[in-house]
Amino acid sequence: MYLKNAWYVAAWGDEIARELQQFVVLGEKICMFRAQNADVIALEDACPHRKLPLSMGRLKGDAVECGYHGLTFDCTGRCLWASGGGNVPAGAKVRAYPVVEKYGLVWIWMGDADLADAGTIIEIENYDDPMWGLNRGDAMDLECNFLLMTDNLLDPTHVAWVHAGSFAQDAARDAPLRVSKTDIGVIVHRWMMNVEPAPFYKKIIGFSGKCDRKQHYEVRYPGHALIRAIFTPAGTGGDEGPLHADTFIMDSYNFMTPVSDTTTRYYWFQLRNIRPNDTELSAMMSADVQHAFEEDRTILAAVQIGLTAADSPQIDLSIDGGPLRYRRNLAAMIANEAATA
Repeated sequence: MYLKNAWYVAAWGDEIARELQQFVVLGEKICMFRAQNADVIALEDACPHRKLPLSMGRLKGDAVECGYHGLTFDCTGRCLWASGGGNVPAGAKVRAYPVVEKYGLVWIWMGDADLADAGTIIEIENYDDPMWGLNRGDAMDLECNFLLMTDNLLDPTHVAWVHAGSFAQDAARDAPLRVSKTDIGVIVHRWMMNVEPAPFYKKIIGFSGKCDRKQHYEVRYPGHALIRAIFTPAGTGGDEGPLHADTFIMDSYNFMTPVSDTTTRYYWFQLRNIRPNDTELSAMMSADVQHAFEEDRTILAAVQIGLTAADSPQIDLSIDGGPLRYRRNLAAMIANEAATA
């Protein structure tokens, strides 16, 4: 059902404090907290005795005490003490998950811990560049399967109808798409030449008049997306040669974490190549993007209901080439992982 040997976003870093909390990733309940040295700890959220969630217990230093009978576990999942006297039973342990804090996010490895390599976490270009501004929003809970969101993020065309007041423009309806496969994901992109800027971007870009616009929609396995918007003065766009000095670039990073078959936790932030210290611009962008994503959330929840209740076949269109390729490739990776486990 899911690719296990991969990094997923479990939380924003500022969501994790010195208190026990439950998060659900790939259907697995996880107890997370910060140790006294500020490291993030992630343990299976079930005491092995009667399966009470450890997140309902209490911290004793950096040890977690179960709230039912006091079994106590260290940060590696080893049981330090069990009630009833005598030795700690051999089965008194819980799983500890590898976690890494990077880009303000807490990343968790859901598969074989021996294969966890922090170097394989997605590289965020320009994240620490002082010439690039950053804005972000809170995590969003989506009432849909995560693959419906990856479909959405490989679909530049939907903006013409779902985001008519923000990201849309007439050319987004019919401009041809190009689909390509990489070793780490699928890319759908297109240039729209000599067009009016979309309403959201018109408020931001630093030039007037018509533009050439590139939509770069890329989703990487297991569910990380880069949506790159490029706006350059009309007549200066295209993949050949350097971009114009006034080109505006916004990189939107999106991370889909499956919670269950019909629910997803969604994390996002944007990087821009202009006015890095403009807090008002960052706030405006965050609010406008949040509004657009709420439009996606409404649509995808309804799509999930429709697909679940469907009593007739669904069809695919030519614009679905990218999402369908991504789904096939991910399914093959999951099958291969299961076969070699």
